[in-house]
Amino acid sequence: MKKAIFAALFCCVSLPLWASEADDAQVNQGEYLARAGDCIACHTAKGGKPFAGGLPMETPIGTVYSTNITPDATGIGSYSFDDFDKAVRHGIGKSGSSLYPAMPYPSYARVSDADMRALYSYFMKGVEPVSEPNKETDIPWPLSMRWPLAIWRGMFAPEVRAYQANENSDPVVSRGAYLVEGLGHCGACHTPRAITMQEKALSANDSPLFLAGSGPLEGWIAKSLRGDHKDGLGSWTEDQLVQFLKTGRNDRTAVFGGMSDVVEHSMQYMSTADLQAIARYLKTLPPADSNDRPHQYDKQVADALWKGDDSKPGASIYIDNCAACHRTDGHGYTRVFPALAGNPVVQTKDATGLINLVLKGGALPSTHAAPSSFTMPGFAWRLSDQEVATVVTFIRTSWGNKGDEVTAGDVNKLRTTELKQTSGSDLGLAEQK
Repeated sequence: MKKAIFAALFCCVSLPLWASEADDAQVNQGEYLARAGDCIACHTAKGGKPFAGGLPMETPIGTVYSTNITPDATGIGSYSFDDFDKAVRHGIGKSGSSLYPAMPYPSYARVSDADMRALYSYFMKGVEPVSEPNKETDIPWPLSMRWPLAIWRGMFAPEVRAYQANENSDPVVSRGAYLVEGLGHCGACHTPRAITMQEKALSANDSPLFLAGSGPLEGWIAKSLRGDHKDGLGSWTEDQLVQFLKTGRNDRTAVFGGMSDVVEHSMQYMSTADLQAIARYLKTLPPADSNDRPHQYDKQVADALWKGDDSKPGASIYIDNCAACHRTDGHGYTRVFPALAGNPVVQTKDATGLINLVLKGGALPSTHAAPSSFTMPGFAWRLSDQEVATVVTFIRTSWGNKGDEVTAGDVNKLRTTELKQTSGSDLGLAEQK
């Protein structure tokens, strides 16, 4: 009898402790999933507090601002799990209005119920409440009316259904597909969109356009993640892809633009097993171009520069401004200054990303696994539109690269739209050269 009473008392004492540990584990899992979904990058304004919203996002109809998703009254503090789920997976706010598809709920529709509950636990119990009212959109009426969004959602948002792997599929690949197509919402940037702004494919089963690269997004190009050698991942090994996601650099290239935030805030915190799953899944995607061929290095330009022959248009500009880091043979310095020869970013059909990088420069983020940070200066103050166009064309057509020519007009368009507000006086000098 005494043993039974003791056992009962033990259970009464240990049950709350066990429940607390279970809650902590769910919150920790939710934090990991929030990292995998890169929630902080969109829901944190520059210089603002984490998840308090206010980050401006440009759309074809105006600017929308990310919302406060902290557990404060001005955020999602009053949200039940059902409210949270409707917003994240269904695109429906607590008020019943449809969310702008800047929130990637078409991708999140694949997230499992268990992961949704873990995310909810984290945002309610693991995130600091911040009192920060949401900002109104800068979209003019009548485009600011919300009811058309319900029609858009009905036409293009998929049914909420957690990702289901095929019975005979590789479990590692299946895990990668779940992360890429769901929480990672990689297609939101890397899949082309229709004129009605929906992604043309939400999974590899939908269309070969999935992750085939998209047009300019805030001045950068989201490259193809398919198996194309010219402008995709065909020339990368699985290990190189894992290294890139973990550190922002590998033997072939280095991260820049919007992808820097993804590596800094999301990918570097993910487990090696999950990064390997993502890499293995991406390596299963065939090239979008059936005629794609591996890059063949051509040493003709390298030999000419070595001999002092800079007669090719753009060669002298390259030597003066680029060769010290990227070398005259285009091979760069491993994991420090990326190679330009055979680099898929250099050969994308749209050269916006490369032009923007030359104009604005970029910084390689410091990560836990690779704490060193390197910066490429911007050359907008130093080079004219024609000089930038000439050197970018030189890079895109040297060492076996197969990129198209860039014009001064292409550069000027980016200079005026992307850089005018940041350094107008310097840019004016460059434009007048």
